[in-house]
Order: sequence, then structure tokens, then C-alpha cells
Amino acid sequence: MPELTPLAFAALGLLNEGPTHPYEMFQTMVHRRDNRNVKVRPGTLYHQVGRLVELGYAEVVGTDREGNRPERTTYAITEAGRAALRERLLVLLSQPAEEYPVFHLAVSEIENLPAVDALDALRARTRALEAQLAEAETIRRVVLMKDLPERYWLDVSYVHAMLRAQIEWLRATTARIADGAVPWT
Repeated sequence: MPELTPLAFAALGLLNEGPTHPYEMFQTMVHRRDNRNVKVRPGTLYHQVGRLVELGYAEVVGTDREGNRPERTTYAITEAGRAALRERLLVLLSQPAEEYPVFHLAVSEIENLPAVDALDALRARTRALEAQLAEAETIRRVVLMKDLPERYWLDVSYVHAMLRAQIEWLRATTARIADGAVPWT
């Protein structure tokens, strides 16, 4: 099975919800704030939908035009697309991926900074993550008010938990460096 880009995978997920056209997909992704998970650009999205058609994962189900607007082509997922979505989703959920986060690299090289600079940087990161956590909590409250089944917003609770864990680690590590428990010479 051909590898799907994260954007193509997200597009396939949207097509699984029902037939749509790429512009509507883009608007839905922006509204749902999917840019937290995948880089969303209209031109790239159109290209990825075209690729899904080439792979047999999506098909054209109609075109329409409203007034002077450009013609819009509507796409639907195929059975092959549903199978590809299911298979890839199972792999992504069950198998840890080799990811190379930049922060992990930075922590592995932190000893190259004076302690005061390392502390300033870690504290700045903590503040930035606290702001992201506040935003995640707002999103979580909005989702809860909509009374959506939890399966539709598990990603929100995951992001919330990961941010809390990162902040906890940063605070503890910053405190240990500041009080000398982590020697810095």
C-alpha cells in the first residue's frame, strides 16, 4: 500500500465522513483546528485529493457551480480508500513511530549552554507550553459543551495530557538545575 502523507490521510478521514469538495475540506480542517496535527494549505490539499483519486482511494461524484464561483468537484471515499484508511490508522495507533522531535535533540545538547541560559530557555518553554495548555483547556471546555461523544475528541484529551506532562517535567528539571541537584560546571 502506498504511503499517504499526513494531509492525504486527514483528507481521507474527512471523505470517510461524507462526499465533499477540497475547499469545504479545507474550511472544515481550519474550523476544527486540524492545523495542530497536520500542515494544511489549500493548494497542497487539492493536490493530495488528486493523489487519492489516482490511488483509487477517492472518486469524483459530481461537479457544481454557484454563480460566478469556480466549478467545484465533489469527491467521495471508495471501498479501497476505506480499507487504506483503516489499515493505516491501525498501524499509526498500534506501532510507535521513529520520530525525531527537535526538543529532544535540544535537551540532549543542553550541557553546551551556561546554566543561566539553559534555565532561561527552559522557563520560556514552560511559559509557552502553559499558554498552549490554557488554549487546550478552552478547546476542551468548548467540546464538552457541545456534548460530542468522547471518541470525536480523544486527540484533545491527548494533547492536554501531553502538555501537562511536559510542563511537569520542565518545572521539575528547572528546579533541579536551579537548586544544584543537577550539577552544572
